[in-house]
Amino acid sequence: MGGQHAEARHITTLLDCAEICQTSANFMLRGSELHTRTCAVCAEVCQRCAEESDRMGNDAQMRACAEACRHCAESCRRMGAMAA
Repeated sequence: MGGQHAEARHITTLLDCAEICQTSANFMLRGSELHTRTCAVCAEVCQRCAEESDRMGNDAQMRACAEACRHCAESCRRMGAMAA
């Protein structure tokens, strides 16, 4: 789409979110003792991604992305809280 959708900050945030979600899923799937720590970081990154996606205004795809990120952040917060 170009414009703000192509800004480095936006692209980096989306990529960070996708990567930490995959990493957290992998840690959980293999039963890593550190999965609660990756989930805590995932919650933070997903929250930032939701906020960044909200910044895109009235774009339906970005609204859906923000909602998915908020849902993931909440789930990961619960998992990350197990580490405390």
